[in-house]
Amino acid sequence: MKINFIKSALLTAVSTLLLSSCTTIDSGSVGIRFLKWSSDDAQHGGVIETCRGWVWYNPITQAIFQYPTFVQRKNYEAFAVNAKDASVFMMDPTIAYRLDPSMATSVFTKYRKSLPEIEDGYIRTCIYEAYRTCANQYTSDYLMANRGEFESQVRQRLESSLSSEGFIVEEFTSQITPPQSLAAAINAKNEAVQNALKAENKVKEAQANAQIEIAKAEGEAKALQIKGDGEAYYNRVVAQSLNALLVQQYAIEKWDGKLPEYNSSNGGAVPLINIK
Repeated sequence: MKINFIKSALLTAVSTLLLSSCTTIDSGSVGIRFLKWSSDDAQHGGVIETCRGWVWYNPITQAIFQYPTFVQRKNYEAFAVNAKDASVFMMDPTIAYRLDPSMATSVFTKYRKSLPEIEDGYIRTCIYEAYRTCANQYTSDYLMANRGEFESQVRQRLESSLSSEGFIVEEFTSQITPPQSLAAAINAKNEAVQNALKAENKVKEAQANAQIEIAKAEGEAKALQIKGDGEAYYNRVVAQSLNALLVQQYAIEKWDGKLPEYNSSNGGAVPLINIK
């Protein structure tokens, strides 16, 4: 029984040792096998190698650290920075980044922390410094009028800082909130511009309506003038054509051949026309 007990204990110990000596590294991550302690100054950080898949190691003197290499996204709480004219802006950044696998050992040796811890430490500091340095180069009005330029400059500075440490920036966006006084001034300016545009449009509309009325009146006046000129021309032509002979001819055409029965002026009947 003692022998069986000893065998069981040894088997359990060996099994436990074997299980604790093996681990797996996800395909979307990179593992770092390192020494827990070392007296050799050349082994700064104790890194032995990077690894993936099934990994065997000595759990007594060694350990495995794992970094994900897929894209990480972090939304930071808003913080304040000052513009060149001392106005306070609130920045609410969001960053999407990933770890460069080729620099995983450098990141581990330097920080020896997980990515969430690095996000809340070094990466946040880099973001804040990028905003602070760039905002100090802009006045409030220029910053609000050129947000794209400002954010582009912030990203360039951030990418330069993070890439040297082994972090690749995939996306970087931010919400910029100006001071309340500046926001009120901007809203008032926009409202004034809109009111001016409305007034200008009303003036243009009134001018257009006036032009329509003028054109309509001119058209009617020209129509009356043309009509009057036509009637006058007709009357002149008719008046020129009405001579005594034409009157006599018109009377003859209308006469029924009967003479008046009497004429009070001379007691005789005189026809309207000259019979001769």
